[in-house]
Amino acid sequence: MSQPLLKVSNLKKHYIIRDRLFAKRRVLAAVDNVSFAVGRRETLGIVGESGCGKSTLARCLVSLEKTTSGQIQFDGVELTAASQEELRQLRRNLQIVFQDPYAALNPLRTVGESIIEPLLNYNPGDSRELEEKVEQLLTVVGLNPEYKTRYPYQFSGGQLQRVNIARALALNPALVVCDEAVSNLDSIVKTQIVDLLLRLQDEFSMSYIFITHDLHVVRRIADRVAVMLGGKIVEVLPAGELAAAIHPYTRYLLSSTLSGDPRRRRQRKPGTQLTGPAGNGSAAVSGCALQHRCPEFCEQCHVEEPILKTIGSIHQVACHLIG
Repeated sequence: MSQPLLKVSNLKKHYIIRDRLFAKRRVLAAVDNVSFAVGRRETLGIVGESGCGKSTLARCLVSLEKTTSGQIQFDGVELTAASQEELRQLRRNLQIVFQDPYAALNPLRTVGESIIEPLLNYNPGDSRELEEKVEQLLTVVGLNPEYKTRYPYQFSGGQLQRVNIARALALNPALVVCDEAVSNLDSIVKTQIVDLLLRLQDEFSMSYIFITHDLHVVRRIADRVAVMLGGKIVEVLPAGELAAAIHPYTRYLLSSTLSGDPRRRRQRKPGTQLTGPAGNGSAAVSGCALQHRCPEFCEQCHVEEPILKTIGSIHQVACHLIG
């Protein structure tokens, strides 16, 4: 990869929590020592089950959460050390689309007013030019420009997500983080939104970080896939080679994808079933985050955390059983 657009190094986001009012405080490692890079016009998919740290990572990347430690370099600028004004300017090129399209919009504003807001913040100018820009953005995402005077409650979920995408595009960003952006949509609308994102990537020359739990979607939209478990990345491989995943957790995710054949849904390949509940991401647990659920664990899994190792050219995996 040439000079990456985004480079994340040893990123951590820990929370101090109490389970009960007078209980002892403990550390929750929502994101724990995560490193990756995203190239220009590349889509990195990030997958994992609920609670693995995907959304916390997304919020750290766009500076909605303050990181505990680590570095985030965006277009050569260190975000974790940037001033408020520097961050404000950098956000022009770094946008996010959230999971809930309704919650992401102000219900008291028309969608046109929501789309125009970032333009007013950065490029205040002639009102007629701004109105034309809003109409252009609505057209680009497949909506009637006359819809600019409507309110969020007058739209379906898929239409509202198109509005959110239009707002993210307003400043022509270099990178858009899609945090479960299609998870709340039905299958037909989900396909339409994915098609839209692929077309917009070509048209605007953007990069994406596409966070999802849907492996069918990530295969279609991503160039590479990073698999998260317990706040860590445990495998990185090309999206087209997901079937060749070798980490036990990735194989479990693949086997959990529903098939149209009921006979296949009743059967899983050997070595793809996990036991026990998902972990809580506690930094107090030593060793592998999968150790209490993996049927293939060894003694080393209990005492030593596996690190990402390169297998082949661009395939990485963190597992003591693979060397």
